[in-house]
Amino acid sequence: MVASLLCGGCAAADKTATLPLEQVKKGNYSAKISCHDPQILLGKDDVYYMTGSHQIIAESKDLSDWNYIANGNRMFDNIFSGDLPAFSYVGKNEEGGYSIWASNIFYNEVMGKYLMYFCTSSSYIKSNLTLAVSDTPGGPYTYTDTFLYSGWDESTLGKTNVKEVLGKDADLSRYYEYGAYNNKKWPNCIDPAVFTDEDGKMWMVYGSWSGGIFLLELDEKTGLPIHPKESSESVDPYYGYRLIGGGHHAVEGPYIWYDRESGYYYLFVSYGNLQREGGYQIREFRSKKPTGPYEDPAGNTLQDQEDYFNYGLKLAGNYSLPSLEKGYMAPGGQSVFADREGNLMITYHQRFDQGDEYHEPRIHRLYRNGDDWLVMAPFEYHEEEKQPKEKTYRQDEINGTFYMLNHGHDVGSKLIEAKEVNFSDGNISGGMTGTYKVKKGSAEVELVIDSVPYNGVIEDTIDEAGNRVRTITAAGRNNESIWAVQYQGK
Repeated sequence: MVASLLCGGCAAADKTATLPLEQVKKGNYSAKISCHDPQILLGKDDVYYMTGSHQIIAESKDLSDWNYIANGNRMFDNIFSGDLPAFSYVGKNEEGGYSIWASNIFYNEVMGKYLMYFCTSSSYIKSNLTLAVSDTPGGPYTYTDTFLYSGWDESTLGKTNVKEVLGKDADLSRYYEYGAYNNKKWPNCIDPAVFTDEDGKMWMVYGSWSGGIFLLELDEKTGLPIHPKESSESVDPYYGYRLIGGGHHAVEGPYIWYDRESGYYYLFVSYGNLQREGGYQIREFRSKKPTGPYEDPAGNTLQDQEDYFNYGLKLAGNYSLPSLEKGYMAPGGQSVFADREGNLMITYHQRFDQGDEYHEPRIHRLYRNGDDWLVMAPFEYHEEEKQPKEKTYRQDEINGTFYMLNHGHDVGSKLIEAKEVNFSDGNISGGMTGTYKVKKGSAEVELVIDSVPYNGVIEDTIDEAGNRVRTITAAGRNNESIWAVQYQGK
């Protein structure tokens, strides 16, 4: 909806000359830190805190300059003390060390504490979810409990709380296949993320590959799960509500954001393998209830279909734009937050088309399009996007040379290059063909490419190399996203 598109000043801008490609500056933003699976919290002290995998905590006052507080150490004050209870079930990983992944910080108003939810793991199914607490968002955090387990069987069941939750005489046959944990049906307990619903209730979404993405309600007095009493195909008394996925397909890293303006719960997940050429990418579903069903723009829900890559709105995959010195590969491990002004942001880790596995966190604006889908800005967040008033555009302002790409819906290693197109009098020609129409008095635009409509948002900003750009980000009911970038002169 138009009211939500905080894109700049009120008045329509004058026509701006398109910058010739040879004059476009090239560059990439660098966060100067590395954080896998980033999550950002605005603390009570008005400082942004980022955490993620591998015991990382960083802080920033402006979402641009980041400094480590913890980097492989100093995140916990007791996790490696005593009998190592956080690892007593999972043990060591294949490298002989201890894995701590996907930390998520949430301020619990009732407890008056910052809660860190994270996972410890030793294999693709043997994992558990754990809790630590602190009085400050930067920690250090004190490990307090391990509360959810996966990958168990009769020989390791005694190291879990499964019978404590379900009862000592509970029938556990539903969790087994051929005497072993059925990981195609039940979750791998990693990647926890906490959110509050419309009524302020706390929930935790989690899961990776295996049996899919699951959801549990949390007790605000303890921060621990409230296990459902019912049992059905979609609800389990131990693991909670089954949301999407299953069949050990490449779906992981869930994050749910409740948006009061649209009334939707948006579920973001990563598809593919996280390596540079693993096809990692960001997908989106939504629902009117925290427990689902979660649908994509095509109106479909992902279960254990073999063609899972056809489900979910693909927000971003591998891509290159003319002003990027290095192409971007394997974005994922995403989460969503609101900045001080209430603008929605998505943060995720990003690899590069440079032959190695180095990664950095990224932050991009999110906008609601006319269909209330959250669409992602093409470039790293710039302070110009933090404007207090919405900008509107006229049809005749959207003209000239743009560079357009379609993220498609495949899960692969191909780097998608932008194609040169021309916008003129409502028609698009060149590397892609179609039409466009700006909604009067708004920043909304509808593109029709190859007979497929895409509902989008126009945004003026500064790109990562310092060029002034006009961008379009749009989503189609075919679950594909289109970006268009125009490089502008003075």
